[in-house]
Amino acid sequence: MHDAARRAYAEELYAAGRAHDAGEPDRLLRWRNVEPETAELLGLLVRAKRARNVLEIGTSNGYSTIWLGDAVEATGGSVVSLEIDAARTAIAAGHLESVGLRTSVDLRIEDAATALAAFADAAFDLIFLDAERDAYAGYWPDLVRTLAPAGVLAVDNVISHAHDLVAFRATIDGDDRVTPAVVPVGAGVLLAVRQPA
Repeated sequence: MHDAARRAYAEELYAAGRAHDAGEPDRLLRWRNVEPETAELLGLLVRAKRARNVLEIGTSNGYSTIWLGDAVEATGGSVVSLEIDAARTAIAAGHLESVGLRTSVDLRIEDAATALAAFADAAFDLIFLDAERDAYAGYWPDLVRTLAPAGVLAVDNVISHAHDLVAFRATIDGDDRVTPAVVPVGAGVLLAVRQPA
């Protein structure tokens, strides 16, 4: 992220999120933002792929959305970000507005499974998955279907919560339409590249 003011805003948002989560005993009420190095990796992937169509599953307060939005601003693309919680979506919208990215991101209050089923084949150059892990295996048929040839799926928490993702990892590892690799950044990011057409 080249914009110093935008980066500073993101850093403050991350710090506030960490402080909030430290005092919140209910996991579902935490922001659970990705680590800064994971956010930077996402931005880099968007730029390296020149991704124009990006999907984020799990907006939360919009921290990772800022990084994705900043990157698609550079590629002339846009982000669709899905969140089931309307209050979180409103908070994310405020943060995106504050950093001048509201027009780059389509925030949708929608169940991810429902949204994925409705997207066209090969709709996205990059998909970032950071939601409720027990749903991931069910998402897989539509995740791989909506990923463009040579598109990238990035999944957070694959090292920190490996025990929650055993079935999902087995599904990905057994699917010859993608080539997966785990990057030990932040909580662990699984990258899966869709085979070229």
